[in-house]
Amino acid sequence: TMLALLGATTLMLVAGAPWVLPAASGGTNLKSPENGRVCIIDDNFILQWNGSRESVRNVTFSAEYKIPGMENWKKLPGCQHITGTECNFSSVKLETVYEKIELRIRAEKGNSTSQWHEVKPFIPFQEAQIGPLDVHLEAEDKAIIINISPPGTKDSIMWAMDRSSFIYSLVIWKNSSSLEERTETVYSRDKIYKLSPETTYCLKVKAELRSPRRVGFYSPVYCINTTEKHKVPSPENIQIDAENQVYVLKWDYAHENTTFRAQWSHEFLKRIPGSHSDKWKQIPNCEDVKTTHCVIPQNAFPEGIHRIRVQASDGNNTSFWSEEKKFNTEMKTIIFPPVISMKSVNDDSLHVSIGAPKESENKSVNQLYPLIYEVIFWENTSNAERKVVEERTDVTFPNLKPLTVYCVKAKALTENGKWNKSSVFSSTVCEKTKPGNTSKTWLIAGICTALFSIIVTIYVGKVLLRCINYVFFPSSKPPSSVDEYFSEQPVRNLLLSTSEEQTERCSIIENANTITVIEETNPIEDHKKYNSQTSQDSGNYSNEDENSGSKISEELLEQETV
Repeated sequence: TMLALLGATTLMLVAGAPWVLPAASGGTNLKSPENGRVCIIDDNFILQWNGSRESVRNVTFSAEYKIPGMENWKKLPGCQHITGTECNFSSVKLETVYEKIELRIRAEKGNSTSQWHEVKPFIPFQEAQIGPLDVHLEAEDKAIIINISPPGTKDSIMWAMDRSSFIYSLVIWKNSSSLEERTETVYSRDKIYKLSPETTYCLKVKAELRSPRRVGFYSPVYCINTTEKHKVPSPENIQIDAENQVYVLKWDYAHENTTFRAQWSHEFLKRIPGSHSDKWKQIPNCEDVKTTHCVIPQNAFPEGIHRIRVQASDGNNTSFWSEEKKFNTEMKTIIFPPVISMKSVNDDSLHVSIGAPKESENKSVNQLYPLIYEVIFWENTSNAERKVVEERTDVTFPNLKPLTVYCVKAKALTENGKWNKSSVFSSTVCEKTKPGNTSKTWLIAGICTALFSIIVTIYVGKVLLRCINYVFFPSSKPPSSVDEYFSEQPVRNLLLSTSEEQTERCSIIENANTITVIEETNPIEDHKKYNSQTSQDSGNYSNEDENSGSKISEELLEQETV
């Protein structure tokens, strides 16, 4: 049992102090330090450890270090022959705080030393904490100017890459009432507004890093009294808006007979520690103005985020600067509606072209960020709309009705949803589609039908006209069966003689086989002469007449034979 208890006790001693030095030349056993650890606040490097549980007089401690690239251990500055249980090794020369460091400690007494106790290797930046801040205050009547010294020293290597990335959180309250605390996020040089004159305020500040996430210690509490109310109050409610191609800066001020001036500065200067009062610039058209607004050309500011402040003057005295107003030129820039045109293409499509707006000088508006377009398309006689969002400036709407009027309008949107800005809609443009293939077919069919109808109408009209002429206006021409016997012109003229002429038809029978028809027309005068002749010749022709009749018969027979 005793052996078992002794073994357990020995095990406990070994575990509690793993490095035990055998009896040294003085007969004294030195135990190694325990629980070595590093505490880093800003650029202060502190090495801490626990000493032996048994009190040993005249024992000191020394440490060594090694960084990548070193073959041998070196003595750690500030940590040699230390009588306490911690040492400051901030004076060690480190080229970077992002490399691993190894430390080891041992106890010493005279010529006797313990074995080395090695501290867990560490990277300084990962172990570093943000320490309390130094703060300097200046008072105004309704504000306090705060100047914060960034963490670390001026030549700090720990926060050299992060000096402009710190965020400062401030807690302020009236000294008479700590319950009315107000928390604000401020820059290293900033101003706290909306305070009361002649009042004591107290505050404390801490620094933060967001990446990697670090929260520092609060500074000591600082208190200051605000001054009495200033004779010339500061302008209030600073506003800046974009209208057409200019900015309009406005503010509120109750007193008359006052002039104003306005200045601007880059926002990024607020992140750089130190005073930048000489970096403020006068705003064009906003110097010695007697109104509570001024008009600023847009080219007065470069693109980016800026700050504006306004000051009042009554001739002999000037006010404190107003509260600074931050504004983003991209947020204040007006996006103008696009210019659109539409034309009919093919048989059933409309092509929409989207163009940039034009200034009065007929120059394209300069957009420093990409735009997308929301296009609304609808049939002119219908309320049903089609909405299309496109990055392209050409949009085609196919499969439309032929010979139909369609309308379109569009507006521009910022592609980056962070700003969420858009223009108003453009003017509405309407266009009629071309006739389709079906319309062409119907057109051709209609034309053919009309031509056929015209031909039929003309033909029917001619037939009706012929019938009317035949019934109401008969022709004086004899039938063809009769006309064929009177082909000679003299005989034809006899047939077509006037009604005053009398016609006698005679037949001469020369033989039984030939019948000759003689048509003879005698004027009335001849008829009278004939009646004057003697009755002896009635019923008989003279020999002369017979001879002439015989000749006519022969001529007619010859023509008939031919």
